[in-house]
Amino acid sequence: MDPSELTVIIPVGGEAKRMQPLTTEVSKALIRIVGRPVVEFALIELAKQGVRNFIFGVKGYVNYKSLFDYFGEGTGFSAKYKIEPRAHIRYQPRIEDVGSADSVRINMEYYDINGEIMVVQGDNIFELDLRSMLQLHEENKAFMTIALTKVSDVEAYGIADLRSDGRIRRFVEKPKKEEAPSKYANTGIYILSPAVRSLFRSSELESLITQRRRLDFGMDFIPYLVEKNYPVYGYISDGEWMDVGTPRGYLQAMRSLLNSPSAKDRFGEPIAELGRVWIRGQSKEAERRREEIISKARQGKIRIEGCVLIGRHTRIGDGTVIKDSAIDNYCVIGSNVTIERSSLMDGVVVGEGAQIQDSIIGRYVDIRSSLLKPTWLVGLCMIGDDAMIDEGSTLVSSRILPHARVMKGSSKINEVVTG
Repeated sequence: MDPSELTVIIPVGGEAKRMQPLTTEVSKALIRIVGRPVVEFALIELAKQGVRNFIFGVKGYVNYKSLFDYFGEGTGFSAKYKIEPRAHIRYQPRIEDVGSADSVRINMEYYDINGEIMVVQGDNIFELDLRSMLQLHEENKAFMTIALTKVSDVEAYGIADLRSDGRIRRFVEKPKKEEAPSKYANTGIYILSPAVRSLFRSSELESLITQRRRLDFGMDFIPYLVEKNYPVYGYISDGEWMDVGTPRGYLQAMRSLLNSPSAKDRFGEPIAELGRVWIRGQSKEAERRREEIISKARQGKIRIEGCVLIGRHTRIGDGTVIKDSAIDNYCVIGSNVTIERSSLMDGVVVGEGAQIQDSIIGRYVDIRSSLLKPTWLVGLCMIGDDAMIDEGSTLVSSRILPHARVMKGSSKINEVVTG
């Protein structure tokens, strides 16, 4: 089967509470990481292998508005990444689903899909040999094929127990470590036979949905298929796979992307004399800002260490240290600032002397700071869009909602600030 014949459905539902406040006003799938929305990585990975038909299985106003306003019908995305023929993007009709598998059921019916379906998650970043997975699916005459990856933390994922031929005989969602049948985790990437549409229509599945008020792939549908002896197979993928659904997962994914062998394909050639450092910019003005940063690094006026991505039109003051971090476009970083293992999205302003460690800073945030009254953000802080942190404040493992104001000299430890 050719990938161009596939329809890819990306279920995007729920409020993504683990990623709030970043998801208070935007879909989790569109949270920016190393300068792109998370879900764009999946679309690029599949589109470059020939997939052209995508459906966002959106649930809720925030998810729908965010994705539709950004991607539309796929024209802009296709032009941006030179995808020809262009990708087509559609959206789930306004029918409330009760889980990821139910979203697939709804979209298959609404769009009258009778071919193979592929399902991927909106908060995962991955590399996948799609043709190889499709070939295995066809050779096994599988009802469902699940991409698996080896993990150390089995308690966080659905774990598959495989026979020697790759068929899944048992599937356990988030088992205790001692009860896990293997270390092969469900990546949330599936290929489904066209016959799944008939199963979705069956009275038994309807009864299951009515009884549980839910039809989730990991908790309901996959265990059901295995129990009923449908041919469900595992495809062991050796490509990178990152779950960006938690704050720690996000920061780990950021570092993995910058350290990845594929980084050159995604970001271009790094600045050799600085190591694994990328500074974006192609226009005349952006190139001038880029050269300013490189010149300061050469002269020792600033230090850029480890793997670092710096976006277009970003300015950095003297005495600043940036280590293992991603700074998005149009940011203004003052003098004598330290940023370590953190992500700053676009339009962030950081005052002089600020210290930011292991934190995620949303869009257009204003972090005020001075050398006399420096501001500290440490211990996995998450700052929502358009928030303001006043000078002299100390935030430890705190969450600041969008548009909130943290007043001068405040100390917040494990707090949620709403306004």
